[in-house]
Amino acid sequence: MAALLAAGVLSLGALSACGSGGGSDDAGSGSGDGLKVGMAYDVGGRGDQSFNDSAAAGLDKAEKDLGIETQESEAVDGEAESAREERLRTFADAGYNPVIAVGFAYSPSVAKVAKEYPDVNFAIIDDEEAKAKNIANLVFAEEQGSFLVGAAAALKTKTNEVGFVGGVETPLIQKFQAGYAAGAKAVKPSIKVDSTYLSQPPDFSGFGDPAKGKTAAAGMFDSGADIVYQAAGGSGGGVFEAAKDANAQAIGVDSDQYKTADPSVRDVILTSMLKNVDVAVFNYLKSVSDGDVPSGVRRYDLKVDGVGYSTSGGKVDDIKSKLDDYKQQIIDGKITVPTTP
Repeated sequence: MAALLAAGVLSLGALSACGSGGGSDDAGSGSGDGLKVGMAYDVGGRGDQSFNDSAAAGLDKAEKDLGIETQESEAVDGEAESAREERLRTFADAGYNPVIAVGFAYSPSVAKVAKEYPDVNFAIIDDEEAKAKNIANLVFAEEQGSFLVGAAAALKTKTNEVGFVGGVETPLIQKFQAGYAAGAKAVKPSIKVDSTYLSQPPDFSGFGDPAKGKTAAAGMFDSGADIVYQAAGGSGGGVFEAAKDANAQAIGVDSDQYKTADPSVRDVILTSMLKNVDVAVFNYLKSVSDGDVPSGVRRYDLKVDGVGYSTSGGKVDDIKSKLDDYKQQIIDGKITVPTTP
């Protein structure tokens, strides 16, 4: 991760110590209407080539297009809940409004801090539990996008065995697993779908351990799988490395990882499940900038292109019509995708 600039706000200086690898604070310099936005990333932060980076892309677009000022900080693996709370409080105390929390792990912190600062607007990505008039919940139909890449895996497998590597076994990541397995079995009822998780809550290290991701995927490839889908944040890079070593294929997540992953592993990426966090972040900030502050649940599904699949690399061009047919059936309600394994 490249070194990021300090914000010039003394009370936010402590946030840089909360980040990892080269600093974690970044100040934008837009003028606009004076909107100051604080973004609290999950473990991995900007540069994870996945979930956090997608949120960062939305923030960057808002900074450029809306002329806002921004400040960033990221969580550290294994930190106490109090550290997340203090990160949000520090943003609020420094006049950042709104404050965006990236990831469900911030749920209890957002719920608590939002009550302490009723005049500050908060948004949280991937969580519906934190509720208040000043909280917007930006959530996605991950199971629907995962269904499509599961169908792609089943259409492309040569061994009739595919795998899924989840970062942390939570209800959210289980949505990815459930949709992926359902999509694969819709194409080939007899297909074998292996699944594993890298850590169990409250241990969230599974989102930032590429070595563990590589080991887990390698085991699946050794047992006969030829395509592995990862929903593991920064650990996903290890899954790509394992696929490269095994002369197999992998499926990315959250962003088009054919474009963001290390070039050395790009050729193993069959497709990626797109989760347009960047769109959700930008739309939220655009509404706030326009004076129409969102509150409550905002769900992004296939109907609004909140999720989908990527075609970069051309590896699914020959099955695109079949995938789009499944997509339309989901939109039309002919297929209901499960959210639990």
